[in-house]
Amino acid sequence: MMSLSRRSFKKAVLGSLVALTAFGGTALTAAAADKITVGALRFTSHAPSFVAFEKGYFTDEGLEVEFKFFQAAQPMAVAIASGDVDFGITAISGGLINLAEKGAIKVIGGALQEEPGIDGQIILVSKAAYDEGITSPEKLKGRSFGITQAGSSFHYMASKIAEKEGFSTADMKLVPLQKVGAVIGALKSGQVDSWTIVPHIAKALLKGGAVMQIGMVADYIPDYQVTTVFTSTEIAETKPDLAKRFLKAFSRGADDFNAALVDKSEGEEGATAMVALIHKYVYADQPIEKAGPSIRNGAMRVNKDAALNLTNIQDQLDWFKAEGLVKEDITIETLVNSNFVETF
Repeated sequence: MMSLSRRSFKKAVLGSLVALTAFGGTALTAAAADKITVGALRFTSHAPSFVAFEKGYFTDEGLEVEFKFFQAAQPMAVAIASGDVDFGITAISGGLINLAEKGAIKVIGGALQEEPGIDGQIILVSKAAYDEGITSPEKLKGRSFGITQAGSSFHYMASKIAEKEGFSTADMKLVPLQKVGAVIGALKSGQVDSWTIVPHIAKALLKGGAVMQIGMVADYIPDYQVTTVFTSTEIAETKPDLAKRFLKAFSRGADDFNAALVDKSEGEEGATAMVALIHKYVYADQPIEKAGPSIRNGAMRVNKDAALNLTNIQDQLDWFKAEGLVKEDITIETLVNSNFVETF
């Protein structure tokens, strides 16, 4: 009887130790998760981050993510520099480059890119401007063009369009309106003549009849690295493992996004599921029946494994220098830390 009691006691102790070990391991795993804040815009083009969050890819990398949403690129760059945001995905701007020059920010990967055969950013004009004969980009000389801020991606695109058509932005009236929503309102009401924007917004505007399409950005910048992944210089240099884990999770989200809505290899069922996931973040104030087509329309390629088109980044940097928006002596190494992804 005593022997049985001892065996029972030993089993009970062993069971308790196993349970404590398992509980402790779970607690340690939870405690080890790194909390990060990710900057984003409520655009379909930012979907890989949302996919990675919803499917647990960030969690798999030991990351606890909180999103902070912005309405333009430059404020996000400032938030990265100040430490309010850890990682951002948006277009390169003059503000971002200037912060990189100050040692605050580094581009560490690529995201959205123009690709032949896939609808990209669309050149739009107001219906009033179209009726006045502005039916192609070559006729934008002397007309107004909406941008968020000087040194924004919209400014860069306007300049490249003008350059290829044989004039310059000095021959246009650039109208800085700070926020994408303000540009939309100004274009629809005819307060500005023209603009360029990603397809999920452009195609929705075209359906309303207040704006008209006159061209595609890909015809002017065919290899445009539209958005990049960036972080603080401190994270890039002192916490490279954190950056690598973020990029790994982000890239998995991009793979799923590309498969479902760009390559359409997951069939209609996969596309529908992806739209439902993205709808939590994009056009969330609209019923999915209305938001769904716009989300699908915004499906542009996101670079596999966050590969970075360094050739186009150099072109962007050169343009910012030529416009006097950043210092002449800033190098690509100042802006980009190329240790994390493949470049081309």
